[in-house]
Amino acid sequence: MLVEILKRTPPWVFVLFFVLIAFGYSQSRNRVVSRVNVTLLPVVMIVLSFYSVLSAFGIAFVGLISWVFGVGVAVWLGVTLARPVGVRFSTETQLLSVPGSWLPLVLMMAIFFTRYAVGVMLARHLPIVYAPAFIGSISLWYGFLSGIFFARALVVWRFARAE
Repeated sequence: MLVEILKRTPPWVFVLFFVLIAFGYSQSRNRVVSRVNVTLLPVVMIVLSFYSVLSAFGIAFVGLISWVFGVGVAVWLGVTLARPVGVRFSTETQLLSVPGSWLPLVLMMAIFFTRYAVGVMLARHLPIVYAPAFIGSISLWYGFLSGIFFARALVVWRFARAE
């Protein structure tokens, strides 16, 4: 069955997978970035996770509320608990020196594989995908994962402003 699922997967999904791997790997390296670049990935992940909820479940109230709640919890936890360890801001260049982290790759893969699994379930017309509890939990998960990206950016931004 797994081979059949992989055969029916569109080629662009494999391309996306390898692009995410490469981009996630690049995030594991120390880098110097602008404030705009720090914001770009979280915004993209928020938009993509919201699109994932809409494309999978439509405008389902439980899905939308769960997604918003997931983002909110992740941002609150991230801003409350995170410390920008190793982040440096240069007032001369207005650039941030950000230490590498494997967390973005882990988050990207979690979102990718969740979306892939939900896509397979939808394609197979499994009854569970229409259950409110399933819609709510998957939407909450998407929101939480993308909210972590957003929280990390907010912490870095707050650090850069304080410098």
